[in-house]
Amino acid sequence: MNQASPKFAFVLATDPREPPPRLRKAVYAIGNFDGVHLGHRAVITRTKALAARRGAPSAVLTFEPHPADHFVGRPVVFRLTPFAAKAAAIEALGVDGLVCLSFGAALAGMPAEAFVEQILVGALDIGAAVVGWDFHFGKDRSGSPAFLQRAGARFGFEVEVVARVEAEEVGEMTAVSSTAARCALEQGDVEAAARRLGRPYDVCGIVIPGQKLGRTLGVPTANIALEPINRLKHGVYAVRASVDGRTFDGVASFGVRPTVDNGAPLLETYLFDFDGDLYGREMRVEFIARIRDELKFDSLDALKAEMARDMERARAILSA
Repeated sequence: MNQASPKFAFVLATDPREPPPRLRKAVYAIGNFDGVHLGHRAVITRTKALAARRGAPSAVLTFEPHPADHFVGRPVVFRLTPFAAKAAAIEALGVDGLVCLSFGAALAGMPAEAFVEQILVGALDIGAAVVGWDFHFGKDRSGSPAFLQRAGARFGFEVEVVARVEAEEVGEMTAVSSTAARCALEQGDVEAAARRLGRPYDVCGIVIPGQKLGRTLGVPTANIALEPINRLKHGVYAVRASVDGRTFDGVASFGVRPTVDNGAPLLETYLFDFDGDLYGREMRVEFIARIRDELKFDSLDALKAEMARDMERARAILSA
């Protein structure tokens, strides 16, 4: 009787000096992959297909921190997927492994030719590479897809370049990119962001205690403090939240609570049809649609009345 091939554990390696176990001669998708959006997924899909044809492992090569953060010296990029989320999304796409290179002064100053020879050939023993049409690498971004193809011909590895992936926006087709997704989120257009990501934008965090004002108003919320670099536009959103393997529809407010205290930004999520204590648990929140801006009300009664309308709108959106 034929037996299925064993499924090996996902390989996760940081700054390897030699090919990670089970990834020798792998086909690598190379890029930053923040958001793991539709364009990234096209590159990874091509990588898996090429690996299957070659009978080789498939993997992703990425970089942390984001190069822009390195050059500024602090976190500045509105990350769509922090590293843990990026790694999980990449693993879910079915590749065999992920290699992450630390993006510091040494890597930033490495010429493109040296990157190919020392990293791709020397450290990884690469079998083939797949990159997007706009991929650049090496000092001053001097390496292009065409450069990589020429280098691959010299060093004996195949290179495929994936054409740009587009999404429709106001009747026009525009290139899918992490930058475009970030811009959409900064404007509160979570639906436009989802068209680029191929899924709703989501965040994860540990539920923390708040002022318990929501409980006083009859809408107890689960609160998450997002990273300061998160620039999602403040406002009220229809959401779906997952915790402990269960998913709930809900409504969430992200902002500074101008009616109450103008405090630090906080994501406050009210889960429909839920009763319980979520403090200390990890919760994932998907943003489905924007309901309104964050507003300052004259009284808590006025705020409570608007919150009731928010819940009605969220239920209607999520049931559609």
